[in-house]
Amino acid sequence: MHIREIQEIKRQFEKERKWDKFAASQIFVHLIEELGEISRHISFEEGYKEVGLGHEAPNHSELTREFAQAFFLFMQLVNHFNVDLESSIISELEIMKERFPAEEWAKYMDGR
Repeated sequence: MHIREIQEIKRQFEKERKWDKFAASQIFVHLIEELGEISRHISFEEGYKEVGLGHEAPNHSELTREFAQAFFLFMQLVNHFNVDLESSIISELEIMKERFPAEEWAKYMDGR
């Protein structure tokens, strides 16, 4: 499935529920909330937080849902602003290829 197709499915989903009436700021705040849930998983994975030392472990099985929820909220913002995300991604990738040459970055990362 192409991004454009996913975007259109999400747009229809929003319209059916009248979610397209939400303000961008509300969608954005909800997106940040979901990203916070993902950050909680990262904090445990990288050892910043430890189970039993004042923290309870996040439910790892929920992580895939958190990513999907964040993606859908991001897509809702994209739709709010009528951005053709697929075209934007393709265009930005070309800019990034020029800006961040693969050979230079691979060499830099190997030295880390």
